[in-house]
Amino acid sequence: MEEKKDFKASAPALAMADQMLSQGPVKISEEYLSLAEEATRREHDLSLGEAVKLYPKAIGWSLLISTAIIMEAFQLILVEQFLSYPAFRETFGYQLPDGTWQLSAPWQLALVNGACVGTIIGLWINGWISDHFGYKKTMLGALMCTTLLIFIPFFANNVGMLLMGQLLMGVPWGIFQTLAVSYAAEVSPTRLRAYLTTYINMCWLIGQIIASGILQYLVRTTGGAWAFRLPFALEWAWPLPLILGILFAPESPWWLVRKNRIQDARAALRRLNSNHVDADHDVNLSVALMVVTTEQEKANGTGTTYRDCFKGVDRRRTAISCAVSSMQSLSGAGLGAYSTYFYQQAGLPTDYSFTMTVAQYGVAIVGVFCTWFLLAHLGRRTIFLVGLSKMACCLLVIGSLGILRQNRAASWTIGSLFIFYQFVLNATVASVCFSLVAEIPSTRLRNKTIVLARVAYSILSIFSNIITPYMLNPTAWDWGAKAGFFWGGLCLLSAIYTYFEVPEPKGRTYGEMDTLFHQKVSARKFSKTALLESRKPDSVSSMTSADSWLDAFKLSDSIQEHGSCVKLPVTTLAEQLPNPSESPQGNWNTRPRISTEPGDPLHAIELPSTLQVTTRVPSPCLHVRSSSRINEQR
Repeated sequence: MEEKKDFKASAPALAMADQMLSQGPVKISEEYLSLAEEATRREHDLSLGEAVKLYPKAIGWSLLISTAIIMEAFQLILVEQFLSYPAFRETFGYQLPDGTWQLSAPWQLALVNGACVGTIIGLWINGWISDHFGYKKTMLGALMCTTLLIFIPFFANNVGMLLMGQLLMGVPWGIFQTLAVSYAAEVSPTRLRAYLTTYINMCWLIGQIIASGILQYLVRTTGGAWAFRLPFALEWAWPLPLILGILFAPESPWWLVRKNRIQDARAALRRLNSNHVDADHDVNLSVALMVVTTEQEKANGTGTTYRDCFKGVDRRRTAISCAVSSMQSLSGAGLGAYSTYFYQQAGLPTDYSFTMTVAQYGVAIVGVFCTWFLLAHLGRRTIFLVGLSKMACCLLVIGSLGILRQNRAASWTIGSLFIFYQFVLNATVASVCFSLVAEIPSTRLRNKTIVLARVAYSILSIFSNIITPYMLNPTAWDWGAKAGFFWGGLCLLSAIYTYFEVPEPKGRTYGEMDTLFHQKVSARKFSKTALLESRKPDSVSSMTSADSWLDAFKLSDSIQEHGSCVKLPVTTLAEQLPNPSESPQGNWNTRPRISTEPGDPLHAIELPSTLQVTTRVPSPCLHVRSSSRINEQR
């Protein structure tokens, strides 16, 4: 048996990597591929506890950036809540014949959706400026703009000025929505990605709870215009601490690699890692995997523009990301914004309706904690699919109860089911969608794909904000609880789409996701498709002849067949290929023709003149289609 070797890259390989890293743009070499393979194995072997221990700084910086979402949720909910304030209606509305003040329905819709329109503009802008200036500078610029724009709603004295403030403030809000997700996905290892991205849903809930608590206090203790101007003033409490913290945050190492700033990427990774014995080696591995993954995407034809999101394999990835993000609206989440009104139309008394709304926020927080428990045991796709199915059942039952004559039992049943629906929503779809949207795109197009996904969500949110009041209002469509049929049906359609189209990214590095998408693997087979790593050190003895190299194809721990396609680890092939001087010419005269699938952009490896093998960069295994001659010899 061959003596077991250490899988850590050799000193010459590390020296070569350091030399290449210092030269900026990198040419992929065997040493780099070896480092990338080891990094892939390391990502797979890293447990959750080890990841938390090794990357506490990455967790902290990600949580800091995500705090911008708490600020946005706080600001976004204010105007919606102000519509019920008498002082707000008197300042921005008109007086009715009975002496009361009211804001017209068109202006109400404009104020609620104005921020969504601004958000869409901000999302599109962010796709360009963050790619050019980086995540850190873009986030700082957006926070500074927010600080200045708060003056508009604070001093607004007419509804038009208030609408303009909402529209303009929506622009930096759109930037926060994209960068918080992208940054969390790019500073964390594979094991922590889902936890840090799903935390963003927790941020939305925290911001809404803080805003609701402050507004409830002010409406009881503060009179006049200060009841709504003071909450606007409190918005200034958020940007300055965030600016001071983000000034010291490291830039995304993935963005730095895409800009060929390799040394800066290494420096950023050192700031994200803990100071342990093998920290420099871990940094080399991580950078090698990032470089090799980026080069693979370039070789596969992945660009960096919005147009590239709709080309080739990336078209499928963009469609999935947009669909997953849209399902947050299509699953009936918009009903939550009108939950108090929904409970009232379902037959609950007004005071109990407010109590149920408060309970709804608490249940939603518990749901996010349950998400983190589920992520440790189930895949993202499974959680998402099961969540949509349960939500569809809840909404359809609510709709069925809405057909019955209103009575106390039916009303409380509807209210209880809607609370359970909110729990399932936040434990599954509302949280996991952030993880899926961040993991599905290619690394070069991640930011722009998230932009498109959030644009799709924002457009559907506007649609939901418009039709939901009509569904619930007794003077309009008067659906009441029967609205559950509409949203339940959309939930069911979303579940069907998820089953056939949404893949499972759990445990996959970004390079592996690229390979699976490029090979057009079915979404249902993502989790079952094996991408072979390098062989175990003691699994194959040294072979140099042509015949013995062909025998290497028979190794059970190194081979997996899909029809006539054989996947062989790079290091196995490199070690088993015969030396030209030793190979029997008779065998080479009957040489097999080995090639990759037609049309794949590949990098060639020069071998003996009688044999040519090509390998995709940076896959840790060769994708070899064998000829009939190989099959005969096997």
